[in-house]
Amino acid sequence: MSSENRKDEKVNPTQSTKWGEERNDNYGYASNQERLDKRGLEDWELVQTMEDSEVSIPYWFIAVFVVLLIVAVGLTFPFWGNRPGYERPWFDWGIPAGVAWVVIMSFVIYYFVDLRHVLRKRKEEKQKLKNSESLK
Repeated sequence: MSSENRKDEKVNPTQSTKWGEERNDNYGYASNQERLDKRGLEDWELVQTMEDSEVSIPYWFIAVFVVLLIVAVGLTFPFWGNRPGYERPWFDWGIPAGVAWVVIMSFVIYYFVDLRHVLRKRKEEKQKLKNSESLK
């Protein structure tokens, strides 16, 4: 098609939905099942269908973390990696600094992992208060 023919064609405005209105076009697919087969779930659909974990931090993660800490502290002892003529002390400030780092980061990780549960509970409590106030 040449550019001259394009100028003569009239373009009709599309029927767009307003913000917040639900679309029934299945995102361009003939049916919702076809959309699911070809494209899968959207991000918001995945989040809605995900189950909440009962355990905020898995026990296996904590076990691996503890084993790594034991190995790391063990490798700081002077009988591993000694060079002839160099004596390492049994204690240096790296171990307390490492312990402080582990404690602080453990709290940070726990806060981030558990935060979604806390926010969900607050949201549910606000909704309950709103519903109880509307019933009065």
